[in-house]
Amino acid sequence: MSSEGGKMLSDLEIAQAATLKPMTEIAQKAGLLQEELIPYGWHKAKVDLKVMDRLGGAPNGKYIIVTAITPTPLGEGKTTTLIGLTEALGSALGLKVISCIRQPSMGPTCNIKGGAAGGGYSQVIPMEDFNLHLTGDIHAVSISHNLAAAALDTRLYHESRQSDEALIKRGLKGRLNIDPDTITWKRVVDVCDRSLREISVGLNDNTLQDGSPSPVFPRKTGFDITAASELMAILALASDLKDLRERVGRVVIGSSMDGKPVTLEDLGVAGAVTVLLKDALLPTLMQTLEGQPVFVHAGPFANIAHGNSSIIADKISLKIADYTLTECGFGSDIGLEKFMDIKCRYSGLVPDVVVLVATIRALKMHGGGPKVSPGSPLDDAYKTERLDLLEAGLPNLGAHIKIAKRFGVPVVVALNAFPTDTPAENEMVRKYALEQGAADAVPAYHFAKGGAGAVELAREVTEASELENNFKFLYPLDWPLKKKIETIAKEIYGASGVTYEPLAEERLQDYEEEGFGKLPVCMAKTHLSLSHDPNLKGAPRDFILPIRDVRASVGAGFIYPLVGEMNTMPGMATHTAFMKIDLDPETGQIRGLS
Repeated sequence: MSSEGGKMLSDLEIAQAATLKPMTEIAQKAGLLQEELIPYGWHKAKVDLKVMDRLGGAPNGKYIIVTAITPTPLGEGKTTTLIGLTEALGSALGLKVISCIRQPSMGPTCNIKGGAAGGGYSQVIPMEDFNLHLTGDIHAVSISHNLAAAALDTRLYHESRQSDEALIKRGLKGRLNIDPDTITWKRVVDVCDRSLREISVGLNDNTLQDGSPSPVFPRKTGFDITAASELMAILALASDLKDLRERVGRVVIGSSMDGKPVTLEDLGVAGAVTVLLKDALLPTLMQTLEGQPVFVHAGPFANIAHGNSSIIADKISLKIADYTLTECGFGSDIGLEKFMDIKCRYSGLVPDVVVLVATIRALKMHGGGPKVSPGSPLDDAYKTERLDLLEAGLPNLGAHIKIAKRFGVPVVVALNAFPTDTPAENEMVRKYALEQGAADAVPAYHFAKGGAGAVELAREVTEASELENNFKFLYPLDWPLKKKIETIAKEIYGASGVTYEPLAEERLQDYEEEGFGKLPVCMAKTHLSLSHDPNLKGAPRDFILPIRDVRASVGAGFIYPLVGEMNTMPGMATHTAFMKIDLDPETGQIRGLS
């Protein structure tokens, strides 16, 4: 909520009161030609990839990655800070700037978190379009993923009932002999729905034509949320249409009875999947409240997948902007680590600055502050000066500064300011951040003031972008998968060791033998703690990290271990955001979106 003339305005009310600029004007500001736009209405447009042919030889601008401390229910405002910093660089300092962010999933939008357009006077608009469907990319991922799932079950069905000769007569190359117990490809839907985590399919196909039991049906499977689809990760990591097609073909859905990987290419569905994703490969152009350009593209979660927007959007932006700002999901322990070790490997890009977002309130919670429950009044500890709680929570900030510096990139702490923060609290954070090796820690007031409230932060970021950069990956790709996992666990999370359940051990061995051992690792871990336990706040140390399962996203290009109770299909809360969403039946205007 923000105040205007004494009235408290919601984020949606601020967004709906804005005067939107035509996309031709936004495109011109971004450095795009009109013929490079594919309009989707008046206020959003896709960008044709032929722009890269025109810009291929241009030098890159500065590359800024925005991350955060460990999230709390209080919200740290990472996207809000990203947009506020974009507005400060563009509107206040007059630099050419573009931000590149992910498309929000309908799961969080309709659950607790709400949308992801930013907040206050630092938002992407139209806010309703941004948070609801946008240009349909997530739906394209859903339908293409589920087409592949249907192709898989269809193949199982026909192979269980027909001979090799009959399959060949019908245009197939022969039997794939897929082992149903090895299948990792589920179905997806862009809604949080715990009831779909485990399902049975093929209940009407449990006998063959001769009455004998089917060897493949019924079988147990389940649903993931669409953001967890490997196709979503591929969309974010592909460099062009050719790369997209190759990655889709490499997707492994399981193994044959003799242990060989079975791919979407083997199923004959890779071409159709790519066709359904073709338009989704194009970034969407939008704008901030102050008319700065924004690329919105792809939406993988960081606690499940690699949690970053697309390489394509970043590469286009870097050719046409002085400064490209992008964000990674959740805290630096997951989103930033994956940005560095996965996205930077495949893009060949190196960030110039890490902006680490924190709030006084969140640090107090990490210091043992009172429990925060959605809908309940906020305890006075978060609204009054409590240096004791703040000091106790500072190690969480220190751990995230250390993570960012582990990759050799300068770090600036952005303190997303609240009216109740005090000068003494701000100075305590700044002194600590400098001691931990940050270039500076700067309070920013973009939520209430837009770009004008983040000018000091913007100046510090531009200065930090000129500092010495000693970028390095956390691990080399030729290390065994277990050594990569254990390096992330110890050096990023603070664990003292790792344990593996039997299924995880088996799959790691299989993936090494199948030639996937040189892929980077993408940990699926809770975002609510540096550890695997969401209840452990602050900077826990010397815990044992449990690996429950391991899966391979060969098309995307990573192996992802499932840590502890991490689940790829979230559940809905008791009181959810969708309960507030409605529309005015007279005007059709949306209400209650957050």
